[in-house]
Amino acid sequence: MDSGGWSRRRFVGALAGGAAAAALPACDNAPAPATTPAPEPEAGTSASREARRPSGPRPLYLGTYTSVEGGGKGIGLATYDAATGRITGSGTITGVGDPSYLALHPDRRTLYAVDERDDGAVTAVRLADRKVLGSRGTGGAAPCHLSVHPGGRWLLSANYGSGSVAVHPIDASGALGERTGLVRHTGPPPGPGQEGPHAHQFVTSPDGGHVLAVDLGTDTVYTYRLDDKAGTLTEVAQARTRPGAGPRHLTFHPGGRYAYLANEVDNTVAVCSYDPASGRVEVGAAQSTGTGSGTNYPAQILVTADGRHAFLANRGHNSLTRYAVEADGARLRLLGTVPVGGDFPRQIAFSPDGTLLFAANQKSSTVTVFHVDGADGALRRAGEAFPSPVAVCALPL
Repeated sequence: MDSGGWSRRRFVGALAGGAAAAALPACDNAPAPATTPAPEPEAGTSASREARRPSGPRPLYLGTYTSVEGGGKGIGLATYDAATGRITGSGTITGVGDPSYLALHPDRRTLYAVDERDDGAVTAVRLADRKVLGSRGTGGAAPCHLSVHPGGRWLLSANYGSGSVAVHPIDASGALGERTGLVRHTGPPPGPGQEGPHAHQFVTSPDGGHVLAVDLGTDTVYTYRLDDKAGTLTEVAQARTRPGAGPRHLTFHPGGRYAYLANEVDNTVAVCSYDPASGRVEVGAAQSTGTGSGTNYPAQILVTADGRHAFLANRGHNSLTRYAVEADGARLRLLGTVPVGGDFPRQIAFSPDGTLLFAANQKSSTVTVFHVDGADGALRRAGEAFPSPVAVCALPL
């Protein structure tokens, strides 16, 4: 959460989570939620968004910490109503330790979770029967983010505690093989107030040609080429933020030439340009989050599928900032903030059709849901918050 070291990531806010434990019973014998692919998001009117909205309950998976007081027992299982946003708990996938971040395979058959512990690991879960397919070590401490390469053959993970990024092969069953790539960020030197590198995110560029790692400790975005046959990494570029920014999370505009960077330490965002040919990123000027001068710790930033609006989760301010995206992605215009309805929104996610936004609130142990207006990006609360122990990730399908 802050620059003092990775252990605080696990324990901050945990004491607030005890009351939520009953929301997700520690069992996994409920019927598996359907995982039929939802329609792909696209630009359009509110009426077309309504037409694309799937009917019936949709699956929702919830990440937590299992090794803190009041934490969960594994990956939380729930469903949500795509029209109302109402969440209903249905159980827990046990046998996964500290699954603080979740990602889905492109074929929607396998779920992946980090095991955010000293001896970091990543775990695969088959969704058809919720069978844990096994775990593999990440070669570092406290993995806090993971993503699946678009081709579905490689899992990318970021080790916050040791400042490294890892690659694991994915076989035809969705299970993980032994690690094929590991790179520790040894340069540039740590930024102001940092004792070392802290890799916070590892994602693929929209063109698929590069993978990018965001490191809070070194104030740097690293670009790598991934060898699609060997699963190894070759660094091709580095982009520095201003000293002490503490970059945490990067998300691309759908046009693929611009991205938006949430800076945790100095409470700013920045528009970045991206060159698909070289993989080079250029970080633009720091911009306001609209939260004032207090401690805020911006967490995650999202962009709508039509590229018209962006949303930022603010943990200290307990709000969501709304931006208009202008000039084909080259500019963010601050529109204002909306209370998140919980405490310490650690992560946010859209439903597949883009009509709902989910916020996992770590300290209040809740998940709040918002309707997203397709025309102006306005957010409207979708009922009461859902209790979930030490909620740090919500993944709606």
